Amino acid sequence: MRVVIVTESFPPDVNGVARCALETARHLVRRGHDPLVVAPLGGHDPAGVTVESPCPVVRVPSVPLPGYPQVRIALPGRRLAAALDEHRPDVVHLASPFVLGARAMAAAARRRVPAIAVYQTDMGRYARTYLGGGGATAWRRIRTVHGAAARTLAPSSAALLDLSEHGVPRVHLWPRGVDSARFHPGRRDAVLRSSLAAGRELLVGYVGRLAPEKDVRLLAETSRLPGVRTVVIGDGPSAAGLRAALPEARFLGRRTGDELARIYASLDIFVHTGPYETFCQTVQEAMASGVPVVAPRAGGPLDLVDHGRTGLLVTPGDGGAVRDAVRLLGRSAELRVRYGTAARTAVEDRTWEAVGDQLLGHYEAVLAGRTAVAA
Repeated sequence: MRVVIVTESFPPDVNGVARCALETARHLVRRGHDPLVVAPLGGHDPAGVTVESPCPVVRVPSVPLPGYPQVRIALPGRRLAAALDEHRPDVVHLASPFVLGARAMAAAARRRVPAIAVYQTDMGRYARTYLGGGGATAWRRIRTVHGAAARTLAPSSAALLDLSEHGVPRVHLWPRGVDSARFHPGRRDAVLRSSLAAGRELLVGYVGRLAPEKDVRLLAETSRLPGVRTVVIGDGPSAAGLRAALPEARFLGRRTGDELARIYASLDIFVHTGPYETFCQTVQEAMASGVPVVAPRAGGPLDLVDHGRTGLLVTPGDGGAVRDAVRLLGRSAELRVRYGTAARTAVEDRTWEAVGDQLLGHYEAVLAGRTAVAA
């Protein structure tokens, strides 16, 4: 099968869209298919991030999103159309389509090639946060782009419901995979943990973008708990402000690969604060690492965290609720071990290979449907 993956982000970018697009390309190659990636040309190269693509990548010119230069907006041009004409895909895979993906949807329709749109980013929230409004406009664009797709794939039941309520048709569930060999409890490093905890009894961590929609400021009360060391892993436009707002926390910057896996596994509790996650891959990586999770009772974490068994779900936007959940888990090492073990068991089989095969099933269903209509 020939597939063109059109993505709004691709490595060396470090985010969920880039990671999922890369893993999709890898799986297609593993299964003997022929993918091509089309992605924006980045304006930066994150230090220490080296990722070899499993297939050819066509880069199109782009400009930074106002207020968040790590996000790139592709510019119009002929490279996308030329890539489609040269590769002659059976299916066009649109990863978080919005700008480049919208143009790819139109180009695929002109060529009568079916497109599958993968919903990953709450663009309505992005519009409100970074452009000062336009949430309704963003949803109109989402309906237009996804409405033209043969099938839209939502990463969680909350995202599926959101799309359906906003009038997007033909929505199916497709979750995200996790590298359960890399993110593993066996990566726990006593020396690293001791260094990060710096004499505190409990090590609590957040991993992710440092951006307004992530609400990392909610860790303030947690970071002031006696005996607790809070570490923040990631980078983004809110980094400087958060360092000032969370003086008790330790900021480690962006970490990747095996180093990140060791940090995850060395935590006692993982906390995610953002309420707008369509999936929340960092929660899944923490669970694979055998770490109990505290997360908002909203969005993707609703599918991932089994409250009272693998972690605790709290009221979104409530820093006191986050603090109280951390304090509850902090009182009992036995409870943390029990939750962490259950968390690992819950996600260890959700590998990229398993979800990649599910994706191929979606491709095949779309192609079979077109064949049946043509007949």
